[in-house]
Amino acid sequence: MRNNDGVEPTPLELRTGHARPPLPADRLVAAGQQFVQPEYNFYESVGGHETFVRLVDVFYEGVAEDELLRPMYPEEDLGPAKERLLLFLEQYWGGPKTYGETRGHPRLRMRHMPFRVTPQARDSWLRHMRAAVDSLDLAPLHEATLWDYLDRAAQSMVNSAAP
Repeated sequence: MRNNDGVEPTPLELRTGHARPPLPADRLVAAGQQFVQPEYNFYESVGGHETFVRLVDVFYEGVAEDELLRPMYPEEDLGPAKERLLLFLEQYWGGPKTYGETRGHPRLRMRHMPFRVTPQARDSWLRHMRAAVDSLDLAPLHEATLWDYLDRAAQSMVNSAAP
């Protein structure tokens, strides 16, 4: 069954009686005409720089008073550690690439190897980070996405058995 132009109709044409308009070129992938996922930036979606500054500030307020974690930060002032975490998280979530430009590849496990990260240290880190995430009052999906990453990252840093 051919249409008036002598071309075999598509299944959509058979059901509707007319051809579907072509998709805009910016919505197609050259090989295979698959839809391109719309641009999504978690960093911007959660509030950008200000949100990550708040996350890091609240987190380090807890670390400053933590007997187990504080010794892992050799600087007298937590400022340099706060800056490193802020830059890392911003880059990871789609913000500025400053971390990579100044420090190179994150190599998280390697950078944490000099420190004895026990399951207790991980739990303490997660407790302070949980308080920080909760302080942001993010939408549930954003909160779950962020927490899932932080939890997995914390789990992967453990490099020593419990004392």
